[in-house]
Amino acid sequence: MDAQVLVITPVKNSIDTTLDTARAIAASSVSNRHIIFNDFSSPESKEALEKNKNAIGYELIHLEDITDHPSPNYKLVLQLAQKKALELAVPLLVIESDVVVKPTTIEELLSFDVGKTKTGLTGSVTVDEQGVVNFPYLKFKGRKEPVIPTQRSLSFCCTLFSTDFLNAFDFTGLDEAKDWYDTFISKKAIELGFQNTVLMNSPVWHRPHGSRPWKQLKYKNPFKYYFLKYWKGLDKI
Repeated sequence: MDAQVLVITPVKNSIDTTLDTARAIAASSVSNRHIIFNDFSSPESKEALEKNKNAIGYELIHLEDITDHPSPNYKLVLQLAQKKALELAVPLLVIESDVVVKPTTIEELLSFDVGKTKTGLTGSVTVDEQGVVNFPYLKFKGRKEPVIPTQRSLSFCCTLFSTDFLNAFDFTGLDEAKDWYDTFISKKAIELGFQNTVLMNSPVWHRPHGSRPWKQLKYKNPFKYYFLKYWKGLDKI
């Protein structure tokens, strides 16, 4: 069966969470094509990704074979993914390597998108292991609506890009100076007349910053976190 969606997962080490993510995607109720983009992980992590790709069922692209630009390379990943999704004529779904989806999550995102001409980004709300809404969607904690149209930025933790939006905005124009594009692309979709939505009735388990462990410093050692963020220029959004 042809894939109904292109799923991508950018990865920098964090192999245990990444493999959990990949297994969950492989167990989805709809056919999908899953590509993991290895963004200059350690040799040990690279080996683990290679070792597990056939057993779990994902494709693997090592960015070191494409670019010498240091990690993070989210811009390149998004550009490559957009091109492939447009070639396949399917939506693009980003599921990051600290997220575990349910078997029905992808189907629910696709079902919401079907037949709507102005859907831009559709995100699954993130929750902790107990099912409580957590970062980065704390702004929606306590909301009871199953579906929330929003002007606020969506995180790419688990977010579907509609084919209409992919055709409307070329990712080659993304700012070189940024590391992450959640806020910019969310705003761009609205600027172009699309509607962004958070599905509160389709939660995914999120282990915050599992893919970028240094960001845990925000809670454990905020002084060091903000030193790295501003002085070292990390995490530009």
